[in-house]
Amino acid sequence: MNRYFQTPPVVKNLIIINALVFLATWLNPGDLGNRILDFASLQVGPRMLGYEFHTYQFITYMFLHANFEHIFFNMFALWMFGRTLEYDLGSRRFLVYYMVCGVGAALIQAAITVAMGQPLILVGASGAVMGLLLAFGVMYPNATIMLLIPPIPMKAKWFVIIYAVIELFLGWRGVGNVAHFAHVGGMLWGYLLLQWWKRRGMIRF
Repeated sequence: MNRYFQTPPVVKNLIIINALVFLATWLNPGDLGNRILDFASLQVGPRMLGYEFHTYQFITYMFLHANFEHIFFNMFALWMFGRTLEYDLGSRRFLVYYMVCGVGAALIQAAITVAMGQPLILVGASGAVMGLLLAFGVMYPNATIMLLIPPIPMKAKWFVIIYAVIELFLGWRGVGNVAHFAHVGGMLWGYLLLQWWKRRGMIRF
């Protein structure tokens, strides 16, 4: 069977884990769901406001999502771009890349939020997924991506550049209740890791 129609193990398991955690919080909106959110979301801010920071939250926050649309689009992008990247990088290196992008995204968002004197509650795999998008654009710059809105084709390299600029601008302007700097951070850490691997001769692109 053509590998395009297959889902490699790391991508498949990441989607399953995210789905199970989402169901656990969605089906238990009361005390249990709130405990999961309190335990796993990345929380940075004054303790007097109830924020409880733990280092493990830099990992666990990636497996929580605010609503169905949030998890659907993140998992769709993980499936769409992650399959090709896992086949190219190998499962172990792909997982390392995904986690580095996710943790790096949270570090940058947390640092900027703290520097601005604001509290932070961060959930979602968006930072790691943006790292996957960056990797796809770097490794397949001339591949065509079909946008949803508007429905026009665009080369991957231009899509990544435009998306990164928009996210940086929105983050600077503080637009919406979205962690824009986490998106940019995932791309940045992904780019640095790819370049490091390339210089060591571990990957080619």
